[in-house]
Amino acid sequence: MSDIQYFTKEGLEKIKQELHFLKTEERTLITQAIAEARDKGDLSENAEYDAAKEAQGHLEDKIRQMETLIANARVIDSSQLDTSKVSILCKVKVMNHNVGKEAVYQLVSETEANLKENKISVKSAIGAGLLGKAKGEVIEISVPAGTVKLEILDITL
Repeated sequence: MSDIQYFTKEGLEKIKQELHFLKTEERTLITQAIAEARDKGDLSENAEYDAAKEAQGHLEDKIRQMETLIANARVIDSSQLDTSKVSILCKVKVMNHNVGKEAVYQLVSETEANLKENKISVKSAIGAGLLGKAKGEVIEISVPAGTVKLEILDITL
């Protein structure tokens, strides 16, 4: 996982906070669970001990992955972005011609994507289809449910 990931300042801060929580709170809880299970005697037949050790392994893997993600993170300066074409961090107002409704999407990294907040990944079908397009363009994008026809109405930050 040595790919550069692009983040908003807020998105990277959120990941750093989660990592801090895992290193402080979660590690402490798992260490306590291991100690309690160890105190119950024979470790060779102690399912609680095995489960706690497995949870510790998963936690340490997640911490390593997040540390690598942060090490390869790049914060995007929105003041340097050009809104003449769709790029990461842009908010794109589109008209979905299939259903006759408007929608606004913000293109973000995979890690920050959240459909409830209308943040879609630049690697998703729609996100990738919008990248590099200009206001006024009508594009057809293949999605799992078929083909969607979108018209770009506006591009903002």
